[in-house]
Amino acid sequence: MGDVYTHGHHESVLRSHIWRTAENSAAYLLPRLRAGQDLLDVGCGPGTITVDLAARVAPGRVVGIDAATEVLEAAAQLGREAGAANLGFATGDVYHLGFDDARFDVVHAHQVLQHLTRPVEALREMRRVLRPGGTLAVRDSDYAAFAWCPGDPLLDRWLELYHQVTRRNGAEPDAGRHLLGWARRAGFSDLVATSSTWTFADPDLARWWGALWADRVQFSSFADQAVDYGLSDPGELAAVAGAWRRWAEAPDAFFATLHVEVLGRP
Repeated sequence: MGDVYTHGHHESVLRSHIWRTAENSAAYLLPRLRAGQDLLDVGCGPGTITVDLAARVAPGRVVGIDAATEVLEAAAQLGREAGAANLGFATGDVYHLGFDDARFDVVHAHQVLQHLTRPVEALREMRRVLRPGGTLAVRDSDYAAFAWCPGDPLLDRWLELYHQVTRRNGAEPDAGRHLLGWARRAGFSDLVATSSTWTFADPDLARWWGALWADRVQFSSFADQAVDYGLSDPGELAAVAGAWRRWAEAPDAFFATLHVEVLGRP
């Protein structure tokens, strides 16, 4: 069986993807970027980060690839609206990148490795298309390290269920802590590991975050998989979604998502 994307591409998922920018999701990479570099963005989704990166390396060529063709049309439209003449998008397979050896100066992947059954193999393929002295940049969440307040047993159940579904798919929900080791096993050197967070504590941001997760819990591919795998049922998922909505309205609502990022050389 091929890799299963736990989240899918329901509107509630894309709602968070289009919020992402180079500043809030790839700040660790920005000091390494230079005009004229060629960059590959693996798992680009709707392209918001990709467009930002293209502006920073222009006139270098940027290619964004994703396995989901349905998000690439939106990404291409975003690129056209930004006037990014150095940017293109295409369907791609992380295990078989359709590029020559040593084609890119930078290979970037945001929140990709946590969904793969063979992350080290994917990293080796990224290494293949990097030029000598080039830069690998990968960033992934670590779900077990998420922190929130106020607490709710149903949110604890959400995290437990997320781990169960993701591991049933053969992937690693706590990928962040594994990135450094995976990159080393894939043959990268000069590795630098850092961490950062998205923090949702402002009332408007908390309501946005809680609402999108409430919808994900009930309506995204995650919900379908949880039921299909016999791990949950619609009644429980509705209760968990309600807990997300209650959390979002709490006056002291706080949620921090830990991410680990790794830079390396081929």
